Order: sequence, then structure tokens, then C-alpha cells
Amino acid sequence: MRSTLLPLPVVGVVLVIAAGSWAASWPQWRGPKNDGQSPETGLPVEWGPEKNVLWKFRLPGQGESTPCIWGEQIFLTATADNDVVLLCIGTDGQERWRRVVSNSGMVRYRNPSGVPITNASSSPSTDGQHVWVFVGDGTLACYSVNGDLVWRKDLQKEYGRFRIQFGTHWTPVLYQGTLYLQIMHRGAQLLVALDAKTGQEKWKVERPGYGRGESPDTYASAAIWEGEGGPLLVAHGNDYCTGHRLEDGAEVWRVMGLNPRERQDWRFVSSPLLSPDLIVVPSCKDGPTVAFNPVGARGKIDAGHPAELWRLPASTTFRTPDVVSPIRVGDIVYMAGDGPFHAVDAKTGKLLYRADLTKSIHRSNLVAAEGRIYVVAANGVTDVVAAGPTFKKLATNKLPDTFYATPAIANGRLYLRGFEHLWAIGTK
Repeated sequence: MRSTLLPLPVVGVVLVIAAGSWAASWPQWRGPKNDGQSPETGLPVEWGPEKNVLWKFRLPGQGESTPCIWGEQIFLTATADNDVVLLCIGTDGQERWRRVVSNSGMVRYRNPSGVPITNASSSPSTDGQHVWVFVGDGTLACYSVNGDLVWRKDLQKEYGRFRIQFGTHWTPVLYQGTLYLQIMHRGAQLLVALDAKTGQEKWKVERPGYGRGESPDTYASAAIWEGEGGPLLVAHGNDYCTGHRLEDGAEVWRVMGLNPRERQDWRFVSSPLLSPDLIVVPSCKDGPTVAFNPVGARGKIDAGHPAELWRLPASTTFRTPDVVSPIRVGDIVYMAGDGPFHAVDAKTGKLLYRADLTKSIHRSNLVAAEGRIYVVAANGVTDVVAAGPTFKKLATNKLPDTFYATPAIANGRLYLRGFEHLWAIGTK
């Protein structure tokens, strides 16, 4: 008998904090519950250079990291001449402090889209007392929220030289005092757990895959799944998605058939959608998208496994997300590509609709609030779509900037991080 799917939103909480501070914060890449959703209200539907822009902050250089926000402090990384810096910006749009994290600011990696990306692409995390930041050259550091360095380490020295075609952009996930990170490239396939206060290694495990062609080059980030029988660390890359025990990294389940043996030479970029009774696993390059119920799941999950709910092959009407991570609102899963936007039934995988949004490169992940989904394109256009089984576009908004970072939502505002500016969007 197949597992049932409950009508619940994603609730994979990854930090333990005071409830009052939580509601007004975006503490890490995918938000307060690690699902791309925010409880904030009063967000604008429409904006432009002269409409509902509360302020814009000129950044010292390019970067692709999503801001993390706690109270009145916004933290993000950017290049600045020859450095990668960590910035603290107030919610008033004024810089409070900056710190040099690494001297690798001018390093830019070729990107298949033609736009170079930098070492300032992994997103910081905060618990309201400290900020953790990873730089593409392997520097991992912890600062106090006042800018004092707590610890710094070089992951290339500890785990070997990075060998990856388009650079390292993994965002560590913070959970109950531990940083979890997948280090997956042609030179290593590792999962690592570090003490967040000291940076000391708790454990590391090998996480193998087929390992042919581009497959070992992983651009997705580790995440924490919470649900009955959890929590588990979820790793995605090198032909598989796997779940691991937090105490020692031991593998619990492995999703199969994402990159078939006859073509096992593609890399994964998009990260899975995690919710208590549903994990949706994208692949890439017209591979399948797989959904399963992780509660009680064990071993190899392939077609016919009791935990699997649905498996969508590529077709003329559906394409697996190649870069943008899926998002779930209620009982509907939304997925985006470089223009096509899909809605599928979370229980069955039935395609509810496919619509065409702004045709442009899409690198920002989807975020949702107040029953709306914000789809940000690299060319500065954000399409706002109403959540529901039928397609309804509410607005198309344009800003003069380039956007690769996922938006952050806090304090009744939408923060859009561009190559040139950090934009605070709100109702004046």
C-alpha cells in the first residue's frame, strides 16, 4: 500500500530560536522553515524603481548569496575588489559593518548561462547571536552578529582541493548547534558535520555515486528533513538523493533512477523540496522528478517502492527543474524553469497546469507568502503568481539589476539581492 500524503505545508525547521524572533526573521537560505515560505503579511504585489522600493543599498561588488535576516540586521556576502566580504546592513538600509572573509573576490567561474558567478554565492546563516558564512574558495567562518571573528577554517586544506567545473556554491545548513555540509566534486564525495561554535569536525562520511562525467560536480546544498522518524540530513548529487542520520551520517535511504546508467553524466543543481510527509527530488537535463513519503522510508527507493508517490518523466508538457528548487504551498507543488512554470498535485503528481512566465535565465529559488509565489528571473523581472490549481498571474515587476539570489522575506518586506544593489520592497 502506498504511503498517504497529508495536506500540510512544509515544516522542516532547522534552527531552534524564540518564536517571536522567528516570525520576523529569514535566518538562512530557504527561510525560517527551510521551505522557501514566510508567514509575513502585507507584502506588495507590484513594485518598480519608483514604486514600493523603500530603499536600495549599493553593494561593493557582485555576489549571488541570499541575505539572512535577524531582527534589524541583514547579513550577506559580496565581492569587494580582491576580497569576499561579509556585510551587516540595517533594515534602514545603512551599512553597520563589513569584514573581509577571504581574498578571492576577483575569482569568477564560467557559467553555462554566460554570466560569470563569484565566490560570494553561498548564503550565510544566523541564529541571532552568530553568523556563519562559506566562501567558494573553501573558507568557512563564524562571526558574532557584532562582527567579531569566532573561528575560520579552510576546507580545501582539511578535505582536499576542490575539483568542480563551475565553482563551489554549497550553503551549509545549521541545525541545533551543528553545521552540515556536502563536499561533493570530482576530488571528494563527503558529508561533514561541524560544531557550529568551534568549527571542530564531529564526523565525516563518504557518500558515493556513479561518478561519471559531470555527475560528481554537485551544486545543490544539504538540508535537514524533519518529520516522523527524523530529523535526517538530505544530500543531493552524484546521481542520487540520500537521507542520513544526524548523529553519525549513516545512510537511511537512497532515491534511485535520477540519472540512469546509460546517461549518468549530468550534474545536479536544484535542491529537493522537503516537508514532513513529502520530499520532491528533481534531477536535471530532462531527467525525472520523483516524490516520496520519507516517513519510515528505508533502503533503495525506486519505481514500485512503497514510499514512492509519483515519478514524472520528461515530456512535452513537463520538464524537471534544472536549477530552481521546487516549492510546496498546501497540496500543490510548483516548479520553474527558464520561463515554463508548472503546478502539480502533491499527492498524485498530476500536472495541473503549465504556464509561460518571463522567458529569461532563472537562478533564484521560489519563495511564497500570503498565498502568492514570487518567481524571480535574472533579467530583473519578478512574476507574482497566485497559489492554486489554476494559473493566475498577479503582476510582472521589473527592476534594473541582475538577480541570481533567492529573495528573503522579513519584517513585512521582500528583500531582492541583485548584482548591484540590495533592494527593500515594501508598502510605503
